Formats: sequence, structure tokens, C-alpha cells
Amino acid sequence: QVQLVESGGGLVQPGGSLRLSCAASGTIFSINVMGWYRQAPGKQRELVAVIISGGSTNYVDSVKGRFTVSRDNDKNTVYLQMNSLKPEDTAVYYCYAVIKRDWGGADFRYWGQGTQVTVSS
Repeated sequence: QVQLVESGGGLVQPGGSLRLSCAASGTIFSINVMGWYRQAPGKQRELVAVIISGGSTNYVDSVKGRFTVSRDNDKNTVYLQMNSLKPEDTAVYYCYAVIKRDWGGADFRYWGQGTQVTVSS
């Protein structure tokens, strides 16, 4: 089984910075994708940033130039560095990973428990 454990959320003022971390553990053959979703109250969950095994990244337009996603393969950990935070970034942020548990097996998507990010004066 696989678990994703997140940390780093909190309260920050507009223009401030925050770094989220997410570590994957359990039965893992390979991790194809790690990344972050977020969901604000009353809104649909949206993909924020992803990083694939080779290091390529993609971001939703609203965070480009402000957020950076990175990955430490030795630790099976993904990070989200968030700079120049805005009130509209306020949401619960969910780590996710697309993982194979054995060779030739199916991919499965896993989510973390979520961590609250609040941007407010």
C-alpha cells in the first residue's frame, strides 16, 4: 500500500512564501508523476503543478512564474515552492502521485490528506 504525507501548509500574508512537502511511502515500483491539486470552498478541484519522472514540469497558468514544483527521487518526495502568494491561492492543497506497484502492473493514483494554505492580511 502507498501513503502520501504532506506538510508545510499554514497562514501567510499576501506576497509571502510557503513551501509544501509530500513524501510517498509503501510498496512502490516506480512513480511516474507527482504533483499538487488544490480545492477552494465551493469550487472544483484543479491541478496546480506536476512533475514527471524525467523532470519535466507543467503548471496551471494562474501560478506560472510564482510556483515551482520539484522532486527528490531518493526520498520519493515532491515539493511546491509558492512565492508571491495571493488571496486567491487560498485552498486545501492535495499531493498526488501516479504509481506502479510492480513491473507491468497498472498505474494507480494516490492523494494525500490535504494541507490548508490561507493567504490573508
